[in-house]
Amino acid sequence: MNPENKMMLMAYGIFAIAGIISGILAYAPLGWIIGWIIYILAPKLLLNLVPDLPEELRNERVILRKTFWSFFFFWLYFTGLTYTLITNYEPVAYYEKALYYNITKG
Repeated sequence: MNPENKMMLMAYGIFAIAGIISGILAYAPLGWIIGWIIYILAPKLLLNLVPDLPEELRNERVILRKTFWSFFFFWLYFTGLTYTLITNYEPVAYYEKALYYNITKG
């Protein structure tokens, strides 16, 4: 496998784990802070896990810049998913002509 692809797959896994941890701890602001700390520490972990990276990807700032949007969306998705599962969220239809209301009360 291409070293860059291997790095991004590992980054996706790290960011998904960061999202799950943030979702579990989202009751306190600590969960959001821990997610960003994991993002800042991810390049160190990626450099140790993928030793055969090309020289242009050996800089931590380059890795942070290349992985920002993947971090943001994976982290946000898994934070929201985990938080929703933990809090047993149930949507409420406030309008009787809404599609959700018609499906559940129909």
